[in-house]
Amino acid sequence: MVDIIHRVGVKGAALDDVYAAVATVDGLAGWWTADTTGQAEVGGLLEFRFEPGGIDMVVLAQEPGRSVLWEVVDGPPEWIGTTVRWELKQEGEYVIVLFAHEGWKEQVEFMSHCSTKWATFLMSLKQLVETGTGAPAPADVKISDWH
Repeated sequence: MVDIIHRVGVKGAALDDVYAAVATVDGLAGWWTADTTGQAEVGGLLEFRFEPGGIDMVVLAQEPGRSVLWEVVDGPPEWIGTTVRWELKQEGEYVIVLFAHEGWKEQVEFMSHCSTKWATFLMSLKQLVETGTGAPAPADVKISDWH
């Protein structure tokens, strides 16, 4: 198994504001995809829709202000059964976001694409919390013919 991992710092942000951006439907819609619906509490199903398709995730765990864990239950075949983990911590004037999309069965070209897309969306998250405006799909950075 292989994982996608990223680290980004959100400057001058409150830990609770970054947590809300990754743990609520409105927060997620502000930086990942505007077409986000569902239930963001543990056991809830989050539905994310994009131009090429959709992804459904079950919320497995949450620790307010610290972490969120999802499991992919529908979407691209490579994603099903993987988990998405968010770990947050305060370091000086930054809230550090440690992101992991874990459990890929193999390293394939689509994983490389997704790693780059996650990076662009993490920058959108940073932008949302720091400025009040993110760049969620469909206004996201298109990196290739796969979007």
